[in-house]
Amino acid sequence: MPENDLTLAAMAEILAKSADYRVLRRLVRRELSVPSDQKTTKTGILLDVETTGLDQRKDEVIELGMVKFDYLPDGRIAGLRDTFTSFNEPSTPIPPEVTALTGITDEMVAGHQIDEEAVSRFVDDAVIVIAHNAGFDRKFAERYWPVFQRKAWGCSATEVEWRKHGFEGSRLGYLLNGAGFFHQAHRAVDDCHALLELLAFQLPTTGTSALSVLLEQARKKTMRVWAEQSPFDLKDALKRRGYRWCDGSDGRPRSWFIDIDESKLDDEVTFLKTEIYLRDVEPRLQILTAFDRFSIRT
Repeated sequence: MPENDLTLAAMAEILAKSADYRVLRRLVRRELSVPSDQKTTKTGILLDVETTGLDQRKDEVIELGMVKFDYLPDGRIAGLRDTFTSFNEPSTPIPPEVTALTGITDEMVAGHQIDEEAVSRFVDDAVIVIAHNAGFDRKFAERYWPVFQRKAWGCSATEVEWRKHGFEGSRLGYLLNGAGFFHQAHRAVDDCHALLELLAFQLPTTGTSALSVLLEQARKKTMRVWAEQSPFDLKDALKRRGYRWCDGSDGRPRSWFIDIDESKLDDEVTFLKTEIYLRDVEPRLQILTAFDRFSIRT
C-alpha cells in the first residue's frame, strides 16, 4: 500500500475513534468466491432495475443489475458467486429526469436488449430474490421475465425494521452511510453490491446480520385485509392506521387495504369492527407468502 494511503488509513482510524467525527469509506466490491462447503449454503439474488418511470404497467426497464451470492443458515454471507448487468433500449426516449438521476442516456442503451434466457439461467438456482423496494422491482421483473413469478422474494427496505435497529430511515444510501460506507448510487448493479454489504452488516441490537432478520421476516405469512365499502368520512382513520388505497383498475377490489403479520389479524378485525364499521364484519382476507408478496399478481 502506498505511503499516502497508509497515512489516510491511519487518519481515518483516528477520526473513527472520536465521538466528534464519522468516517465513511468508499464501498469496495467483493471478489467473486465460492464457499468451500456448498452443502450448507443457499443461493440468493440481489436485484435492482432502473426504469423510465414508476408505472409498472407502461414504463420500461432500461437497466437490470443482479448479484448472486451464497449464505449460511444463520444469515451470514458466505461468498459472492456472480454478477449480471445489462441495458435495455426502451421504445421511447429516456425522460431527462431519469437520465439526471441514473446517468443512463439514450446513447448508452441504444441497440441493447436484455436476454430473457440469460436472466433465467442466472436466477434458476436461487431460493430467494431480494430487492430494496420489492414492491417496485418485482412488478417490473415479473412483467419482463416470467422466471421471477416462481421465486420467493424479500424486501430489504420493509422487512427489516431499520429504525428499530438504530438507523434513521430506510433509503439505501442512508442505510449504507449508517453502516460506514458510501457508493455510486442509482446504477443497478452498483446498488446491488451496496445492498450485499448492507445485508452482511451485523446489527448491534441483535448481534446477527441484517440478512438474518430479513430472512426470518420473509418466511412469515402476512395477511392482506380489505376494508371494502368502508365509510368515506373515515378514510383518514384508515390512512393513519397504515391502509393503502386500491383504485380497482388492476382487477383487485376498489378498496382500502393493509398487510399485517398473521399474529395481528384479530387486533385488525377488532379495529374495523369498533372504529370503522361499528358492527360485526368479516373482511376479505388474503394470505401472502414470499412467493406472492410484492407481486403484480396480488
